[in-house]
Amino acid sequence: MKLELSKNKVFIENQGSKNEIHPFWLRERVNGRDFVDYNTQQRLFDPTDLKKEIQIDTINLSDKFLEIKFSDGVFTKLEVNNILKEFSNINDVKHIKKIQWDSSLNNLNNFDYKENIFEEITMYEALQNFYKYGFVIFKNVPTENNFIVNFANSIGSIRRTNFGEFFNVKSKPNPNDLAYTSLPLAPHTDNPYRNPVPCIQILHCIENEVNGGFSTLVDGLTVTEELKKNYPDYYKILTEVKVRFQFIDQDVVLEDWAEMIKLDDHGQLKQVRFSPRLDFVPLMDKEKLELYYSARKKISEFYNSDKYRIEFKLSSGDLLMMDNYRLLHGRTSYDANEGMRFLQGCYIDYDSTQGKLKHLKRKFNL
Repeated sequence: MKLELSKNKVFIENQGSKNEIHPFWLRERVNGRDFVDYNTQQRLFDPTDLKKEIQIDTINLSDKFLEIKFSDGVFTKLEVNNILKEFSNINDVKHIKKIQWDSSLNNLNNFDYKENIFEEITMYEALQNFYKYGFVIFKNVPTENNFIVNFANSIGSIRRTNFGEFFNVKSKPNPNDLAYTSLPLAPHTDNPYRNPVPCIQILHCIENEVNGGFSTLVDGLTVTEELKKNYPDYYKILTEVKVRFQFIDQDVVLEDWAEMIKLDDHGQLKQVRFSPRLDFVPLMDKEKLELYYSARKKISEFYNSDKYRIEFKLSSGDLLMMDNYRLLHGRTSYDANEGMRFLQGCYIDYDSTQGKLKHLKRKFNL
């Protein structure tokens, strides 16, 4: 990819295709202290006030800079690499290649926590792995009560829910969710009844003295691709039919309608929602319902299969960050009489991790 000039016009050439860059697009990107606030990088002018007939009067291109004088008298010096980045989207985390995995995964993506990790290249590498695999584990995180709040807010901002800013995961009497028992939890996604669903869940192990209570993860991307390949009719109906997810508490009823497999505009997986305790299939004709129930049963078999599940024990000081749009998580049962199993959890959204990743990429000039 490169820039080319011809008769006061700027073209971008990519893989044999050449397209003109509109002069107005370049005019919007003028820099200098008269046009951009250096602290915030926000414009000091409103581009909607500019005349749309703006043209390029003179232009010069070197290896590093594009120098332009526009018809309204403004001169600017733009970095070529910045222009190419905008066209290639190389700063977009969506272009981080996702790695599908199953029970054969050996690398649990562990990173050692350090006090200043949030501004170190280690955090950049950890977030890269998070987007590749859908999860990352930080070891030796301080086990101070509520430290998870500091951790989450050092990446972005906590997403508050009806469970609070954060929540404690341990057995308690009269629980409003099965997570607060010692019962096993089958693979599921959290908060499927919300709009929007929290993107990322963080679980911080404070104490774990029991023999059971192993954490489980399943890659929804791997499972849905397998379903698409081997059971296309099942895959299709799960991407089309919206079901009602509902959560009822003493003072709130949360509800949302969504597909169990949600695709993006390009037909790629955007989100999985799966929580059989909380879904209600809409009334459809009998034949379609039978197909849907068969599809839901099949994907449930996949999610619960040993073939796709990894299982590990979180120890005191371990912090698991997982993609709630891609992964399903669960837990094996444990005996609460054996000792304490105490985790704290919270949610953050993609803009937090994406913003931190882009900041670190800029900081280390990657």
